[in-house]
Amino acid sequence: MIRRALAIASALVLSLGFTAMKTQAATIWTDWTSGTNGNTALSLGSASGTLNGVGVTYSGEVIGSVTNGASGIWSPNTSFVGGTVTASPSVVNDDIRLAGNFDGTNTITFAVPVENPLVAIWSLGAPGIPASFTFSATPTLQAGGPNTDFGGSSITVASNVVNGNEGNGVVQLTGTFSSISWTDTPEFFYAFTVGANGPLGPPT
Repeated sequence: MIRRALAIASALVLSLGFTAMKTQAATIWTDWTSGTNGNTALSLGSASGTLNGVGVTYSGEVIGSVTNGASGIWSPNTSFVGGTVTASPSVVNDDIRLAGNFDGTNTITFAVPVENPLVAIWSLGAPGIPASFTFSATPTLQAGGPNTDFGGSSITVASNVVNGNEGNGVVQLTGTFSSISWTDTPEFFYAFTVGANGPLGPPT
């Protein structure tokens, strides 16, 4: 009886341990390896990279990209860590830059479906010049705050729309996605990257 009780207790501890590990999975961010500028329907921009070995491609507006780990915009880390997010995009330090001048849809596509993907956004809008991302799915705010370069505050979320007046932070899309799409509004320039909390792929 005692041995059986100990075995059950041990199994429970292991189960709780695995649950905690899954809940606290480390955040990983896309290592963007190429980017091509474009901001009109006749000249789409593109980018590609990998997310912990999963291929990631992007099609939409691109006014610039940093693919060599020298971005430097994702600071302070406290503005990009919180909720389910355990690591800032600064750990990879790449970004894709937009100005919101493209009338079409921006789309990120994953080679393998990704569960609960994250989108980090830097410098969305400016003081007195709001800008927004309208997603095809409903995001939830995980982290936000000022950035080191221009200050500002957290992005905000209302339904499928992420708003910013010099807004920074990270949102999560709940579910399993093969792609993420959004439209945005004009402002001088802002940036994004995409990540996830491992493991990648659909729920098992």
